[in-house]
Amino acid sequence: MPHDHHDEHHDDHPHPHGSELSPMDLRVRALESVLVEKGYVDPAALDALIETYETKVGPHNGARVVARAWVDPGFRERLLADATPAMREIGVGGRGGEHMVVAANTPDEHNLVVCTLCSCYPWPVLGLPPVWYKSPPYRARAVIEPRAVLAEFGVALPEATRIRVWDSTAELRYMVLPMRPAGTEGLDEAALAALVTRDSMIGTGLPRAPGASS
Repeated sequence: MPHDHHDEHHDDHPHPHGSELSPMDLRVRALESVLVEKGYVDPAALDALIETYETKVGPHNGARVVARAWVDPGFRERLLADATPAMREIGVGGRGGEHMVVAANTPDEHNLVVCTLCSCYPWPVLGLPPVWYKSPPYRARAVIEPRAVLAEFGVALPEATRIRVWDSTAELRYMVLPMRPAGTEGLDEAALAALVTRDSMIGTGLPRAPGASS
């Protein structure tokens, strides 16, 4: 269900972006070590699962969808009309991404995705969800004051830009189609996909500019 916003109140709320392990990360790693030591978990199988989500499933898939929509007007039209079958055209989808809706950013409207009830997320398209996506502060404030939340992520929008918040559910998962960066007219799909970030497909970020470091 989308929520439209024009004016919001600002409030400081830091989001974790550092590389230091959190207490939860430490607990997970300790549990993993115990399970491996006792023979309950095969390290090779665990590594294969992690590699699958890091290299084969995830933001790489969503980035391919975005890049195709940037270069193929027909695909873009089909994607915005009915995202799930359009994504299947290029082999993107699966459990957790069966029913997708894609919302396109425009100069007048910016889209933001949240899941207020739990943390529903299109894993096959965007990969592992970021920690902050599942946090109660983000889930609450993204609806109440999305402009302030976006500013904390470094996305400063003009006051005239309308913000539409999409609330994911178990039945529907949302993804943002960001605007194509300027100066990318000569790039092919692979180069364009490299500019697409996970956060830009959630709405808390923008694509990289051409030549920017990843």
